[in-house]
Amino acid sequence: MQTLDGVQNNIDKIAMLFPNCITERKDAKGKVSLAIDFDKLRQELSSEIVEGREERYQFTWPDKKKAVLLANSPINATLRPCREESVDFDNTQNLYIEGDNLDVLKCLKETYLGKVKIIYIDPPYNTGNDFVYEDNFAESTADYLANSGQFDEQGNRLVTNSESNGRFHTDWLNMIYPRLKVARDLLTEDGVIFISINDCEIENLKKVCNELYGENNIVADLIWSNKEGGGSSDSKLFRIKHEHILCYAQNIEKVNIIGTPISNAERYKGEDEFLAQRGPYYLQKLGMGSIQYSESLDYKIEAPDGSSIMPADNNSGKKACWRWSKDKFLKNKERGFVVIKKDTSNMWTVYTKQYMNCDNDGNPIERTQRPMGIIDEYSSTCLLYTSDAADE
Repeated sequence: MQTLDGVQNNIDKIAMLFPNCITERKDAKGKVSLAIDFDKLRQELSSEIVEGREERYQFTWPDKKKAVLLANSPINATLRPCREESVDFDNTQNLYIEGDNLDVLKCLKETYLGKVKIIYIDPPYNTGNDFVYEDNFAESTADYLANSGQFDEQGNRLVTNSESNGRFHTDWLNMIYPRLKVARDLLTEDGVIFISINDCEIENLKKVCNELYGENNIVADLIWSNKEGGGSSDSKLFRIKHEHILCYAQNIEKVNIIGTPISNAERYKGEDEFLAQRGPYYLQKLGMGSIQYSESLDYKIEAPDGSSIMPADNNSGKKACWRWSKDKFLKNKERGFVVIKKDTSNMWTVYTKQYMNCDNDGNPIERTQRPMGIIDEYSSTCLLYTSDAADE
């Protein structure tokens, strides 16, 4: 079975946007096929006349074009089931695949194109001691053995990528680029990919992902404290106890992360007649000198003794305003969301009740907070992800 031809698929997409940029050409065998007129396409995408190789911002390296072609080229391969090595083959919903990961990704596109919500990969860190796949399968066995003399368990050829190699970063980029490019095609519109890496290639990995997934689709650079004790001696000056987990989205506008339990739950101690519906609460001043002043939020509130309370009265004379509009204040006062009492200075102070289980409009909520970008528990994390809206 031949997998999807990525080049032809890309040509079809461009043809829908710029039909005038499609031409015909003959391949080496004389077969006529559609192709892109890149001179016309460059002109369509520029407001200036584009001629030659002008200086422009770009991220490139030797053989990058080959890496792009490798990602787009089809393969003649198929997945073969191993029933004798499987557990409950007919009913399981799990799939474990052995083989070259680039070939496997291309095979998966046939069934899972745009259907995978989460991808996690742990590629070689390019420390000089690991290996990267050499994807040029055209060389002979003799040439390969002279080059490295090593195979992996599936018989795939491997080369050691040492720092003495002048192509130290290039070899790694040529390995990672096509795999991340094909992986992107598998993601749903609200899908995300997590990639483990350390400091050796974090900068290059970000640049590759920015190009393939878009700079605006970075979700987070999560810092993972992955070592116990005093840390490693990877740095000459500091003890290194962390690695990175880069997270990118197919479309960040479609992604939601389920929040973690709030860290200040103990402050919700107050109880009233609405406990069963709203839960416990804590008091927060309605007058806040830290918010930007607005005349519409600067109004009098009547105290229990008939005197008037102004927002500045609770902010040491500083010009301030309330957090709520007058209409919202009157409405929420009737609904039991407001407390007016004297503070420790014997001054009338206006408070709002912040309930655990509902917002200030009375809508039921589950109070959560955004997950931290630092995973500080050794080899332990809990990151929940959903495509459905999550309350903060």
